[in-house]
Amino acid sequence: MDNFKQYAPATQRNREHILEVLLKVLPSSGNILEIASGTGEHSLFFAPAFRPRQWIPSDPNPTARNSIEAWRQDSSINNIQSPLNINAANSNWGIEEKEHNITTIVNINMIHISPWSACLGLMEGAKRILPSKGILYLYGPYKQGGKHTAPSNESFDQSLRSQNLEWGVKNLEDVIKVAEERGLLFQEKVEMPANNLSVIFEKQ
Repeated sequence: MDNFKQYAPATQRNREHILEVLLKVLPSSGNILEIASGTGEHSLFFAPAFRPRQWIPSDPNPTARNSIEAWRQDSSINNIQSPLNINAANSNWGIEEKEHNITTIVNINMIHISPWSACLGLMEGAKRILPSKGILYLYGPYKQGGKHTAPSNESFDQSLRSQNLEWGVKNLEDVIKVAEERGLLFQEKVEMPANNLSVIFEKQ
């Protein structure tokens, strides 16, 4: 399975900082659904901290799902499930009718590498799936007040838009607005290394 493993260097740099926030803000019970899990390295690192709760990774990209499964099978971690095929932009994720007992949705570094429709779909999915007091956790770079928070984020934004005009660093206030319109109330933002933010919402 090693041939299927993908590596994301940023994971090594940010995982401990993200886990520190997750341990503070996640509900004390219920399972965790990760949307856009990418390589699966975050899942591998986070899941043991939440045993016996289940960490449920997902990604619409089959290469990513193969990587997640390769990492999962090569580990001794027993609370990571096989990855689900979920596209955040879809109106149905295929898990709504199943008893997964999901109380948290985690989404890391997706919103800026996706069309706005993926952010809207993420909020709709969280509205459908999360129970009252459930948590939606976001991580990544954001503009605030319509302005970049650092020159490096501005350069990153330009690079993203050069690859796809629908991509790019989003305005935090716009993300909060569409979340709150769907009953996901903004709780706090936490400054993270490399000009990223952790953004936490709670379902009404």
